[in-house]
Amino acid sequence: MTTHGAIPPSARSAAHTARAHSFNSAAAQYAANRPSYPPALFDALEEHAGRPLAGSRVVDVGAGTGIATARLHARGADVIAVEPGAGMAVEFRRALPGVPIVRGDGNALPLADHSADFLTYAQAWHWTDPAFSVPEALRVLRPGGTLALWWNTEALDVPWIAEAARRVDRHFDHELSAERRDLGPGVADPTDRLGLVRREIRWSRRVPVDTHLANLTSHSVFLTDTAERRAAFLADERRHLLAAFPDGVVEETYVVVLLLARTPVTA
Repeated sequence: MTTHGAIPPSARSAAHTARAHSFNSAAAQYAANRPSYPPALFDALEEHAGRPLAGSRVVDVGAGTGIATARLHARGADVIAVEPGAGMAVEFRRALPGVPIVRGDGNALPLADHSADFLTYAQAWHWTDPAFSVPEALRVLRPGGTLALWWNTEALDVPWIAEAARRVDRHFDHELSAERRDLGPGVADPTDRLGLVRREIRWSRRVPVDTHLANLTSHSVFLTDTAERRAAFLADERRHLLAAFPDGVVEETYVVVLLLARTPVTA
């Protein structure tokens, strides 16, 4: 089985860059099929911060097509989005024309010191280098500000989801599902400068099989796969799903892994 340790650093860097850039060519697919986030997630942000999102200055980093940004905006936050990808930014502007977006990434935020009450990364922190993104987060957050990192991960205790994850792992000859399980403070911030704490929020959605498959293949590992391999996997996966869900509607169950930290009240 292929492991990250078996790949030379130069190859890992090239593969990581290719995966990070892959979303720009599939931004419309991403926007249409990726899941959003449950209200309980944003309740948890407010509880940890001790303040409402409404009226707060929120910077949503790696905003993509604006899935999380839209939820933050709907809660009354004063949001500015940061997104490195041109294709994703186009979709963002189409969906949220009234929300400002600037080009940049978490390793070098184009923002003033101590300018944000909340700094959020939805499905995005893993594209950063903590050696840079941790000090940048501390620089941009105001005293007492909240950093929130989160990921929708599959609920692997659901039998059909675990079986589907194993099929994906076999397809790529790599335990991608294990990587998702390992999300935590030690991975996100190896130096523990932030003092991250972990919470989990479970939720689900029901979608047509086609939406489920389009969501699955909007992930970077599929976007950088060959068209032939992707098509073969999709045909096989569709058969498995229709056997499990003969009405053609899939119930996706997620566990949001949420990592939270607050900066000291005094700088």
